[in-house]
Amino acid sequence: MSTTPRNSGGDRKTLVIVPTYNEAENIERLLPRVFSQPIPDLHVLVVDDSSPDGTAELVRRLQSTYPGRLHLLVREGKKGLGSAYVEGFRFALSHGYGIVVEMDADLSHNPDDLPRLLAELDNHDLVIGSRYVTGVNVINWPLRRLLLSLGGNWYVRAVTRLPVRDCTSGFKVYKREVLAALDLDRIQSDGYAFQIEMKYRAWKKGFRLREVPIVFIDREAGSSKMSKRIVREAIWMVWKLKILGLVGKL
Repeated sequence: MSTTPRNSGGDRKTLVIVPTYNEAENIERLLPRVFSQPIPDLHVLVVDDSSPDGTAELVRRLQSTYPGRLHLLVREGKKGLGSAYVEGFRFALSHGYGIVVEMDADLSHNPDDLPRLLAELDNHDLVIGSRYVTGVNVINWPLRRLLLSLGGNWYVRAVTRLPVRDCTSGFKVYKREVLAALDLDRIQSDGYAFQIEMKYRAWKKGFRLREVPIVFIDREAGSSKMSKRIVREAIWMVWKLKILGLVGKL
């Protein structure tokens, strides 16, 4: 069966959202690989938090290579991953995209997996590129980081009962209907907590979730955005989501 998604008009107009902060070296390698995928009507939106390394300037230069398909949103100051995606979601909804992709800039998410993930939208609403659905598929992570991720995912499932192995995955594909059904104004989390919150809210709304195995390769260039604050936020956010779900306030 072909993994190239059928193009049925506007419902297959696809936007890949890539948040960036100091990712000039990576974004220059990522964009050609994304645009080379056999996906009709594929666009990319880079949401840059005023990177001092010139990421936005590089994207502006590359826009002439991909006319009308490479978009750039520059924000003042470092505002974080969650709000970058929310602004990207608003852009997607207002510009008529039927499919929206979350993807890291650092090449830890393989662009070659995109057609495989999009193909699953025929029968699902939110497709997750999963590191853990078929075991542990992570390369180049130190043991401490891997144990933190595995333990964190166990914790999320134990508290929320979210039926997902990789609750913190940031490689995801949404149908437009999922984002349109969520109250984006209520999404305040960042980092791992943001990834958990989006999956949980979609699941509680009754949308169909699907995990597709991927191999996650840790970044080769640049520095990780992981911090103790991000971990602490994820710890308390799962209880907030659990309580909001129980009282019907999601």
